[in-house]
Amino acid sequence: MISRAYAATEGHPEPFYAAPELWIAIAMLLFFALVGKKAWAAMTAALDARTARIAQTIEEARQLRAEAQSALAEYQRKQREAMKDAQSIVEMAKAEAERLRKRGEAELAASLALRERQAMDRIAQAEKQAMAEVRNMAVDVAIAAARQVLQQQIDPAKANELVDQAIAQLPQRMN
Repeated sequence: MISRAYAATEGHPEPFYAAPELWIAIAMLLFFALVGKKAWAAMTAALDARTARIAQTIEEARQLRAEAQSALAEYQRKQREAMKDAQSIVEMAKAEAERLRKRGEAELAASLALRERQAMDRIAQAEKQAMAEVRNMAVDVAIAAARQVLQQQIDPAKANELVDQAIAQLPQRMN
């Protein structure tokens, strides 16, 4: 202040770059520019990392779903093959029965009943086994998928709440 008064009494105006207010304003602008840039970079990096994690979790869930669907298709194919095998067994039993009928009626009745019972037991057993395998594999795949998704992903409501809080705090942090 003394230098201003002295300069004013001398009749010489003070140069603009000699004013301390100017240098304080420039220093504050530089400070906010540097700190704001780093804060913005940190926030965008955090959001990008979260986006990448969510995308990875979604992709893993898609892969697990595709694996489960392929396993289900495989077991359905096995079940169809088991049905074809069962049909071929029935056809073979009928052919055998026809040959036995030619040998004799008494022998045919006993043999046909026995063969038919065996074929039906094999069919029932093959169906039970195929269905059990399909169920077991589907349960295992579903459990594994659920476990992995639950381990890697937080509750969506909690995630939305955290995002809303971060958005609400942005104006305060920018000031």
